[in-house]
Amino acid sequence: MSRVSTTRRLPGSVVAAINASTILSVRAGARTGHRFIGIWAVVVNGRVFARSWKQARGGWYHTFLTDPVGTIQVGNRELRVRARRARGERLRDAVERAYADKYRTRGSLKYVRGLRTPRRRETTIEFVRATTRKS
Repeated sequence: MSRVSTTRRLPGSVVAAINASTILSVRAGARTGHRFIGIWAVVVNGRVFARSWKQARGGWYHTFLTDPVGTIQVGNRELRVRARRARGERLRDAVERAYADKYRTRGSLKYVRGLRTPRRRETTIEFVRATTRKS
């Protein structure tokens, strides 16, 4: 059984659209002035994952670590998401295989190899549906 509740997973139509596209637009953090940027995202077992290339302070990855609620754009839809660090070597291995399967152009290969480095493996995050807190 997956550790992520099915109620927290993104809708199947959204996951399918992310899987079919090469770029996912994300806005990191709920309390920041970040703009939408494009990142590479992959789908593993119906779950959406991404890795950071640069890990820049103030970039999308570090912003999600400190303020995990943000927004993704899929088609004309905007969805609130929560970024969660992905744990487990098998899951990280599956994410690497998904990157290699999805990004196959000659120009992409350098980045696919680079996303396998230990430093970048540690940045694997999963996007799940953000829930609204009840008071």
